[in-house]
Amino acid sequence: MPKNTKVTQREHSNEPVTESVADLLSLEHPMDYKSSQMSMGLSPGSTAPGKSLLPEQDLEDGRPAWNNKLEYILAQVGFSVGLGNVWRFPYLCQKNGGGAYLVPYFILLLLIGIPLFFLELAVGQRIRRGSIGVWNYVYPQLGGIGVSSLMVCGFVGLYYNVIIGWSIFYFFQSFQYPLPWAECPIKRNGTQAIVEPECEKSSATTYFWYRQTLNITSTIDDTGGLNWKMTLSLLVAWILVCLAVIKGIQSSGKVMYFSSLFPYVVLFCFLVRGLLLKGAVDGIAHMFTPRLEKMLEPQVWREAATQVFFALGLGFGGVIAFSSYNKRDNNCHFDASLVSIINFVTSILATLVVFAVLGFKANVMNEKCVIENAEKILGYLNTGVLSRELIPPHINFSHLSSQDYTEMYGVIKTVKEDNFAQLGLDACILEDELNKAVQGTGLAFIAFTEAMTHFPASPFWSVMFFFMLINLGLGSMIGTMTGITTPILDAFKIRKEILCVVCCIIAFLLGLLFVQRSGNYFVTMFDDYSAGLPLTVVVILENISVAWIYGTKRFMQDLEDMLGFRPYSFYFYMWKYVSPAILVVLITATVIEMAVSPAGYNAWEEDEGSERFHSYPPWALAMAYALIVVAMLPLPMVFIARHFNLISDGSNKLSVSYRKGMMKDISNLEEQDEQRFILGKNPNETPSPMPAHRPYLGPGGTQEMTNTNYGTSTKTGYQNIGSPESEL
Repeated sequence: MPKNTKVTQREHSNEPVTESVADLLSLEHPMDYKSSQMSMGLSPGSTAPGKSLLPEQDLEDGRPAWNNKLEYILAQVGFSVGLGNVWRFPYLCQKNGGGAYLVPYFILLLLIGIPLFFLELAVGQRIRRGSIGVWNYVYPQLGGIGVSSLMVCGFVGLYYNVIIGWSIFYFFQSFQYPLPWAECPIKRNGTQAIVEPECEKSSATTYFWYRQTLNITSTIDDTGGLNWKMTLSLLVAWILVCLAVIKGIQSSGKVMYFSSLFPYVVLFCFLVRGLLLKGAVDGIAHMFTPRLEKMLEPQVWREAATQVFFALGLGFGGVIAFSSYNKRDNNCHFDASLVSIINFVTSILATLVVFAVLGFKANVMNEKCVIENAEKILGYLNTGVLSRELIPPHINFSHLSSQDYTEMYGVIKTVKEDNFAQLGLDACILEDELNKAVQGTGLAFIAFTEAMTHFPASPFWSVMFFFMLINLGLGSMIGTMTGITTPILDAFKIRKEILCVVCCIIAFLLGLLFVQRSGNYFVTMFDDYSAGLPLTVVVILENISVAWIYGTKRFMQDLEDMLGFRPYSFYFYMWKYVSPAILVVLITATVIEMAVSPAGYNAWEEDEGSERFHSYPPWALAMAYALIVVAMLPLPMVFIARHFNLISDGSNKLSVSYRKGMMKDISNLEEQDEQRFILGKNPNETPSPMPAHRPYLGPGGTQEMTNTNYGTSTKTGYQNIGSPESEL
């Protein structure tokens, strides 16, 4: 309180107080705490009342904020909905029981997907830091969670952008008619024109992918030098990513309006076009025909859990980074449910599109098979190898349907049972074509491209498809890059533009590993080893640190303080018991699978025109396991270093928002103290700046649960935070 005020003067005077409270207050010099530096950390007069010079900044702590809720939702959707929804989910659905696979997937989405997604959104929004800062506050000894998350983001970003580069190459190749992968190239051998042997042994789309695009070597040992076409495509991909994230969420938020919404436009267009194609219904019917016996296989549940896990982007740090730019009272529970449902619906939509198109492709290939084998039968009839009496009288070779061929094939197989194999006839069963499961690059760059060659106006659909893949990949890469840059910007005072450019340049140089002629084998290696196990470990430690170390009861109370309502008790049990148990089972199953399954890759054999499985050589196997070790190494290193006080645990560091909130409470406390003294009360009776503790009524809401840890001193900086809003 100022020393020259009348209140202070009368404190040391024995004269009776005769003035009214209103008289005293009218003589006091007014103090505007809202414009003081202690209140908001702003210099007086820096902003007009009710107006900020930095509209994109959160008024609480100066942290950048989303311009509106839609930008934020689109960013989360763009990050979670990626290439896996288009080329991984449909494959798993087909492989694991068709429609029956949706049951375990949806159950696990409820048990681990939405609860853990909600958890990451909540801690990011409350602590307002990237992955490293968040877990340093929650429990400093597990601060390695954030570092491991950043490492995995780096590994995934390196090869993920290579896939965007491939899509960019195909995108530009699509502006020609006919499409360059529609037919096998012709070689001139003197006066003779012959089909390229490698293409003839495989197919036009397969040849274009492995030879024209990747120019792939036959083993991982043979690097073959840089593929300059792919190197330039990768450079373009990194330039696009850099431009999208260079201004932080102010630039990436604008990009998300297009990159998140455009894929849905393309998917709906493909769905409408696909349903009009012959055989589309066969593909969709095959897709959703449930094979219920598959639900009893543990492998189906393991793959469903893994897909749920990666579909939402858990553990990457992008979810936390995006939510850290939200206001604290944002309803992140609604966001978690909305984004998860959108992700699931997108997977279903993509599956419908994929199988409508693959059903059309299966019909085309089946008709081609029927024609080729009918010509063989005609040849055998003309040479007398087969008797014309074997052909049913109603069959017309000029208009031969697949049903007619199946009937004729069955008769010939029955009569010529002894030497049937020598005839070399194929059954041409549509179901066999539909059962040829493909995923990943095999689906996008071979199967789907082959189907589009049979579309009317095929270049248009090819341009749309690969432009969609570019946007899907770009949305995920923005989230991945945000998961890398946000923790660094929180820890160091670096201009975001400089950091972004430096990160992209370094990533491009490291990414040259993937644009060698053998680069596709390294993409497979990184996809198999760099993210799976490390991310699962990261997420279970996130769950344990919040639910068991910080405490589920305290976390639920903090959520109530932040959101204004108590989350469902369902989350209490999920975080406390169910999700950790499922994650432990998932980690165990992953380790067992890695131990049992041979470590290797599918190499392209040029002479055979097909793929063949090769085991990794010792150096490549060491590299694969090194990816796991490097990604997980920060976890024990940070734990040991902080356990033995080798590095600061961060307990003496308060967030900017907390410090400014504390200052604001101090200024408010002074005002309350002055008023209480005027009213004749003892200044020592002023209330604590901490909020009155509202007892949390456990999950059931009937029995009061107390927490003896409130107000105690611990080593964790996060638990020592007593911000005016809550204790989280």
